[in-house]
Amino acid sequence: MNQNKKAEFKLLIMRTLSYACLIFLSLLCLFFFYLMILNASHSNAELQGKWTFAFGTHFIENLINAWNDASINIPRGLFNSFFIAVISALLNTYFAALTAYGIYAYDFKLKKIANAFILAVMMIPSQVSAVGFIQLAYRFNLTNNLWMLILPSIAGPATYFYMHQYLEASLPLEIVEAARIDGSNEFVTFNRIVLPVMKPALAVQMIFAFIASWNNYFTPSLLLTKAEYKTVPIMIAQLRSADYSKFDLGKMYMFILLAILPVMIVYVFLSKSIIKGVTSGSVKG
Repeated sequence: MNQNKKAEFKLLIMRTLSYACLIFLSLLCLFFFYLMILNASHSNAELQGKWTFAFGTHFIENLINAWNDASINIPRGLFNSFFIAVISALLNTYFAALTAYGIYAYDFKLKKIANAFILAVMMIPSQVSAVGFIQLAYRFNLTNNLWMLILPSIAGPATYFYMHQYLEASLPLEIVEAARIDGSNEFVTFNRIVLPVMKPALAVQMIFAFIASWNNYFTPSLLLTKAEYKTVPIMIAQLRSADYSKFDLGKMYMFILLAILPVMIVYVFLSKSIIKGVTSGSVKG
């Protein structure tokens, strides 16, 4: 009996420590969001002076100044980034899931080689492959075109790897065989049977692809030269590189806050599916 009480007490201590650690990490993450909102409420002079935990009174002023900045077009930049990120995330996850399903559900001679090749491509840094792509875009006069930033996202080896692992853990091939026996064609089987099973995995990879595209600076900075096509990361860099006499920290923090809001909104809407995607498949049924 004493041993049972000791075991229960030890379990209670471990659980308490785990919750305390999680609470601390959560507060630490939220603290940086608090700092961002806090700094966005102060003027440039206040930010350069003594730092304080109190909120300032210049939030609306900074919002108006950032929104009406003559050197950048924030509404257009937000639209460009959102358009690229949403379409890229949808194409990336769909075609990665389709590829993973094809390699998982079919038996063919080059199956292992195809899987190994895709995983090998995942090891190549994106900056290396981007050099040839950018040269190609300039050769065919395809710069200042948002679709040139969207189409490469179709090939997502890292997303494919996750989808393939998820299918192995969550999709019995008997379901696919049953659909084939019932006369369902392959695309109908994939879209109506396989995709619903993969919803948690799709949500996880969709938000990762969205954030990666939203934060992408390297390729857009080389392909987009006209103001009406520039994305949020380019505009932030442009605002940061402004003349020191014109540099406004309050406006800068406000723009960063505006830039991160879409990511937070997407995460809030997909958070439940993300948790399912992380936990689902951990124990194979």
